[in-house]
Formats: sequence, C-alpha cells, structure tokens
Amino acid sequence: MRTEPNAISHAGGNSLEIRPLTGNEAIARGAWEAGVKVAAAYPGTPSTEIMESLAGYPAEDLHAQWSTNEKVALDVAIGASFAGRRALAAMKHVGLNVAADAFMSVTYIGAHGGLVIVVSDDPGIHSSQNEQDTRLYGVLATVPVLEPSDAQEALDMTRLAFELSEQFDTPVIVRTTTRLSHTRSAVVLGPRIEAAARGFSDKPSKNVMIPAHARLRHPALLVREEKLKEYLESAPIQRWEKSGVDFGVITAGTCYTYVREVLPEANVLKLGASWPLPEKLIERFCASVHRVYVVEELEPVIEKEVRSLGIQAIGKALFPRLGELSPELVRAGFETAGILEARPTAAPWTPEPMARPPVLCAGCPHMTSFNALRTVVDARVAGDIGCYTLSCLDPLRGIDTCVSMGSSIGNAIGMSKAGESKPVIATIGDSTFLHAGLPGLIDAVYNQANITVILLDNHITAMTGGQDHPGTGRTLRREPTHQVDYETLVRAVGVQWVRTVDSYDVAAMYQTLREAVAHKGVSVIISNRPCVLDPVKIKGPPLEVVAKDCNACQSCMNLGCPALTWSEQWYEGRHKVKIDASLCIGCTLCAQVCAMDCIKMPVAVVQ
Repeated sequence: MRTEPNAISHAGGNSLEIRPLTGNEAIARGAWEAGVKVAAAYPGTPSTEIMESLAGYPAEDLHAQWSTNEKVALDVAIGASFAGRRALAAMKHVGLNVAADAFMSVTYIGAHGGLVIVVSDDPGIHSSQNEQDTRLYGVLATVPVLEPSDAQEALDMTRLAFELSEQFDTPVIVRTTTRLSHTRSAVVLGPRIEAAARGFSDKPSKNVMIPAHARLRHPALLVREEKLKEYLESAPIQRWEKSGVDFGVITAGTCYTYVREVLPEANVLKLGASWPLPEKLIERFCASVHRVYVVEELEPVIEKEVRSLGIQAIGKALFPRLGELSPELVRAGFETAGILEARPTAAPWTPEPMARPPVLCAGCPHMTSFNALRTVVDARVAGDIGCYTLSCLDPLRGIDTCVSMGSSIGNAIGMSKAGESKPVIATIGDSTFLHAGLPGLIDAVYNQANITVILLDNHITAMTGGQDHPGTGRTLRREPTHQVDYETLVRAVGVQWVRTVDSYDVAAMYQTLREAVAHKGVSVIISNRPCVLDPVKIKGPPLEVVAKDCNACQSCMNLGCPALTWSEQWYEGRHKVKIDASLCIGCTLCAQVCAMDCIKMPVAVVQ
C-alpha cells in the first residue's frame, strides 16, 4: 500500500501524480486503478459521489450505472463477479438493509471476480433516518471490513479490497463515514491495472444457494474467516505506532485522525480492518501497556471483541456510542480518563435560533401537493424518504409518518386496514417509487386498499443532488434511454383511477385531490413538475407584493416558501408579507393562493 502522500516517484523512477481528492473520489480512483469492470449504485448521501466519479472514467474501461435500488446494484455487481470480472457496489448504510438479502447469500457463495461493497455510514445523522454501524453486518456475514482513515487510504484500501476478495474468495466491505467521504486531502495516484477476465466458474454447488449447497458452504466460510484472521495479523494495513507503556489506544478509520490530533505521541494500534480482528496482534499490543482505550464511532464492535479476549479495555464509558466523534469529544474522553489535563471551562455559548426551520426550495413543486393535503382534506398521510420529507415541519406539516425508502404505500395500506377514520394518503417521490414503492402499490391493488397515492414526480433524484433514474430517460453517463411512463406503469398493475396534474396549477391540484380521496379503492395522483434546481436551476421574473392590498392573512406563508418573508408593515397586529427577489423564481404559487390578489408580476415585466 502507498502510505506516503508526499512521495514523488515510483520505485522504477516514474513520476507520481498527486491530486487532492475527497474520500469518495479516492474510492472511485482506487476501484479504477484496481481494474474494476462493472460498478453499480443507488445514490445516497454520503456515498453518492463514488459512482458519479466512476462515471468520469472512460466507458471502455468500465461500465458504471445507477440502479433502481441498492439490492439491484449489488445483484448487478454479483453477476459481474460470477462472470469473472472485478465489480463494485456502492451505497449508504441504510442501503445495505435493502441489499441485505443478496449480501447474506453472496457471503456463502464468495467472489469469483473481486467483489467490493462500499458502504458509507452517517454518524451524527447528517442526512439519514438512523445511524447504524455497518461493521455489525460484517460480523453477521463474516465478511472483512476495511476502514480507511483518509483519502489516500481510501484509494489504497479499495485496491486492496479487490485483491483480498479474489485471494480469499469473499466479498469485502469498505466502510467509510460522512467525514471521510466528503473531506479532501492529497492522494498519490497510480496506473490502472487491467485485471484478467476469469470467465464464468461453472460450479453449481458453490453458485446456487439451495439448502444442500448452503450447508456445505457454511463450514467453508468459517475456514475463510480463520485464514483472513491469520492474514490480518501481519497485514500492512494494521499499524502499531509504538510509544510509552502507560497506556495504549486501539482505533480505526477517521477516529485515528482524531486520536492523533489529541494524542500525537501516544502508543496507538491503528486497525485497517475492523473485522475480523487480529487477535494475537491485539494481545501483544495490550500486553505492552498498562491501560487500553478503544476509540471507535458508533457501536463498541472493537471494544467488545477486545474484552472477549479477557482484556479490560475502556471505550464507550468515555466516548459516546451515538453521534459523530470529533477531536473535542475524544479529548474530553481522555480528560475524563486522566490522560489529559482538563482545559479551563469556556463560557457557555447559546446560538441564535433560526428564523424558520428547514424548508423546501423556493418554488418547489412539492409545496402545492402538501399544502393541498392540509387545506383540502383532513387526511392521515404516510410520507417517504426524499427532500419532500421536510414537509413534516411547519408550516406545511404535510406528513404524519416516515419509516424508510418505499414504506409509505405499505404504511398507508396498514393504516387503512386498521380502520383509520381519516382518509389515508401516501406520498412518494419518483425515484423512491421506482426504488421500492411499486411493490407496495401492487399490494394495495391486490388487497383492495382504500388509499390515495400521490406520486411526486419532479423528474430527478433531487435529495442527493440531481441523479438520473429510469424515469428521467437518461443513464448515469447522460446517454438517452427508455423513460418510464408512470401513468402506463400504474395502470398496468391494476390501478383504475389515475390522474396526472401539473403541481403548479393549484386549483387543479386541489380539485384532483378531492376527487381522488372520494374514489373508493386505490387512486393515484401523479404530481408532475420538474425540480427547480436539477438538472438546471429554473428562474423566472420574481413576483412582488402590493403592500397596500395585503391584509396579512398569511395564506401564502403556509406554502413554506423561503422567498416569502415578513415586511416591516403591519395590518391589525400582524406582519404583512414581502418577497425576497433574490430567492423568488416566479412560480406564481403564492399568487394563486393569495386571497387578496395582491401578489403580482412587476409592472416592468408585464409591460
């Protein structure tokens, strides 16, 4: 592995290229250098840029694609591995839940061509519905988990992961976190190594997981685990940085950089693989010091394994089990342990509260749909995963539940069958619908549920930055392809009542929603309007409020549009409204809901 980011030449004297890369870009580069042939992913923060970066490499080198969901992405990668080619699947931590069925089977099957699964965890829940620890999946599946601590290691460990996969006949997880995924540092680049095509391995007893074959493969998996442990005892990714004997720190991943910032001279065992652990190396390290501390993010995976060896390691008693660690939190833990002297307590700082909670973008087409849900009908609304999940906040307050990708329709079925007295509505975005919503809709028709589904089609995967999907008519490389027709698809699964409406037409949206809720059975509204940001930012002439006519009724404020704000003028004890021209995109939604007809196009624009 290359561990010197400032090196200037290869062993043969060839100059090295050094480039600042994020962790995600470095993983993509490592996969390309390793000769990956097929790569697939579903976008999800913080992993999205891995596949976007891979798409920047020549198409003749590798096939890169967005898949409809993470299971399909992993299935594609597994198929390429079956064919004897190196393959990669990338996803965020909750995406591995979706892919878990295939993942748990392929661990028995192994890997013919190198199979690497990059999973990006999100400690601190920056953009997720939970903060689960992917390492536990590695333990469950007996699959090695590599944990890079910076962009250079992200590249090197991705390359190594393909080699380990083929050497030990196993899928390999490369676990990253939000901090590593999006932090940029200097990386030494290398050439692409074209891995030889291995061809298909015709071994049904290994490739076909019927019970009789699986019973034979499980013992082989346990033997593989022991061989991996033996390899990892002396692997270069495990690094013992020796120092004093008073105490030692065992750590991995981004936490290593925090430990080194706080304790630059400490005796540290840096683990490049957090599963399986090199037990003999750990025992030697712990025997060399008087006290042992474990610093890791989220679950005490390493700490529990160290304790199982009979070593009294201290970890989560000092360092939080929830949230993202930081140098400050790590320092606080070592201060509590008496390793560092406590710093003087700083004066408490109270941040100023935000003027308003997070809201949808100015002119977002989803605003009308959620505003209608609270204006037209008093419904029970099951929400889903996407930027529109922000509608749960004031002032829209448009959804009552949100569980996971594609859950909204199934949740709505359950509420309806349970006898919910209010009309039951499910909201779901276009990418999420294709990801995991379609089976729920089929179930609703099959089981004759009385629900309304609002398919929020904004023509893009908006939440993760504007990625294409089968409903956009473009591939990852922006090549034209078949575009899903949602109305035809919905009718094909048996829905009889389907309407497509422009969500910028407020009256049409309100009336269509009334009709949909009145329908007995499954009804589907396709709310059709492009995202205002992707693929290009839509911007029209900003509107303005005729202040003398505004009676401060605040109907427009119920949209939650950030371009609408309070003016300095008052009417009967309430602020009148004004429009921030720098934010307004001229969508006219506020003008359509204004009871006083006081929101207008500027006179100069009209003329």
